[in-house]
Amino acid sequence: MPRCRLALAVAAILILHGPPGDAQSTMPPPPGPETLPPQPGPETLPPPPGPETETPPAPPVPEEPAAPGTETPPTTTVPETLPPPAAAPSQPPGPASAGTPPQDREFCRQQVNFNLAPRDSIPEQYRDFVGVFSDAAWTPKLCAALIVEGVRPDGIATIVYAFGTMGVGPNAPGGTLNGTGIIQNGELKFQNSDGSQFSFKPFYSDLDGHLVTPKGDVYEAIFKRAF
Repeated sequence: MPRCRLALAVAAILILHGPPGDAQSTMPPPPGPETLPPQPGPETLPPPPGPETETPPAPPVPEEPAAPGTETPPTTTVPETLPPPAAAPSQPPGPASAGTPPQDREFCRQQVNFNLAPRDSIPEQYRDFVGVFSDAAWTPKLCAALIVEGVRPDGIATIVYAFGTMGVGPNAPGGTLNGTGIIQNGELKFQNSDGSQFSFKPFYSDLDGHLVTPKGDVYEAIFKRAF
């Protein structure tokens, strides 16, 4: 009787717990709620740009009107390189220094008054032209004389030109010309009122003269230096 009860107890245990070698399989725990990756939160956007803060320009300061007579002259743009100022016009040769009085002489039957400038007052390149040049003859019947009283630095010469015939008599033609000439390229030139062209070049101490008449006739003569 006791053995029967023990057998029943063992059978009950086997039924409940199964056979000894058949271990109860370990079941994985039921899956819990899935762990989802964190959802991105709302993006942090930069704050909307606010209205630009502009510094308002300063209001113009009203200018006070200038007092009469004190207006500011307009500004003149001066070029970097300024042209050289124009030279003042040269003065005509002055009269001879004190102690050299005006002279009065006769050339070609013409009475001529002249006044030579001091030699040292004449530019060196023009000194050969200054003086009294006479005893010239354009033709066997036409004599001439030239007095160059002075020459300015710009080459303007003060002259007295005398001419006349070789004949005698009260009605012999002749005259004088008081005026100016120009020295350029080593040559003195001037023109008579009738259109005659005169030119002179130094020839040793004298002057070699050339005359071209309005009709085109050409003459040549040596004007000898008197002083």
